[in-house]
Amino acid sequence: MTLTELKYIVAVARERHFGRAAEACFVSQPTLSVAIRKLEEELGVVLFERGGAEVGITPIGLRVVAQAQKVLEEGANLREIARQGHDPLEGPLRVGVIYTVGPYLLPYLVPEQIRRTPQMPLLLQENYTTRLLELLRQGEIDCAIVALPLPDTGLSQCPLYDEPFYVALPHGHPWAKEKQIDSSRLKDETMLLLGAGHCFRDQVLEVCPELSRFSASSEGIQRTFEGSSLETIRHMVAAGIGITVLPASALGVRGAESRLLRFVPFKPPAPDRRVVLVWRKSFPRQAAIEALIQAVRHCGMPGATMLEDPAPLAVEAG
Repeated sequence: MTLTELKYIVAVARERHFGRAAEACFVSQPTLSVAIRKLEEELGVVLFERGGAEVGITPIGLRVVAQAQKVLEEGANLREIARQGHDPLEGPLRVGVIYTVGPYLLPYLVPEQIRRTPQMPLLLQENYTTRLLELLRQGEIDCAIVALPLPDTGLSQCPLYDEPFYVALPHGHPWAKEKQIDSSRLKDETMLLLGAGHCFRDQVLEVCPELSRFSASSEGIQRTFEGSSLETIRHMVAAGIGITVLPASALGVRGAESRLLRFVPFKPPAPDRRVVLVWRKSFPRQAAIEALIQAVRHCGMPGATMLEDPAPLAVEAG
């Protein structure tokens, strides 16, 4: 039994597909399949139900995969302890960031972090919340910057900042001169949303629940388009295709389309989101986590209300 084999079964359990799991592990499918079959023979149990369009996990397989995740996490901790030596701030910190936070926070965070702890470079990775939490549990990253709400992850977390949402409109839209907009009015407009998998999409649907019913009925909304990123959607709004909802941090990104856009706040109580840092409770470099928290809180990102917590490392989720 090897850590590589454990990584393979965790990947298959996540992807529910041998081909996608092999791609995620950067190996060929035959290599991954042979390794998993070898592990099953060694353990004397069947971990996966093969033959269907989607790979199933047997009851004993669920238990083995859960334990494998713990072993991979401890293996990552062992490497981290060896790497850091006597200085927890020495060496890279692997940080995951969700797509709707990265473009707006990182240009402010990275220079601040370099100024504070130049000996601790950030190895950054953007992804969806669910994927980042999986990578975190597997020890592939050290911490992640995500938005609430989160599932009961069993991870430690610390609040970083809050930011309100705004309605983004084309310059000539009838609402462009209004001071505030009621969220219930969104249902009558052509809305541009992020695609499935983005947590910010879910947060926007909470602002206007009528949008989530569009897939079942065309009543209550004219049309809905889906984009791959907030920046793509910004340009679509500037082109007059529709309107959207953006977090306050996204308003500060100024491009050629800025003169074509107007941003209007919601009527109170205005919807917002809380961005947090999450990490494994067993992660040994707690000083590195604290250094990152302080860098975020002092990076000066516009649009966000930074949160001060007297004991951030004592705050936990799950």
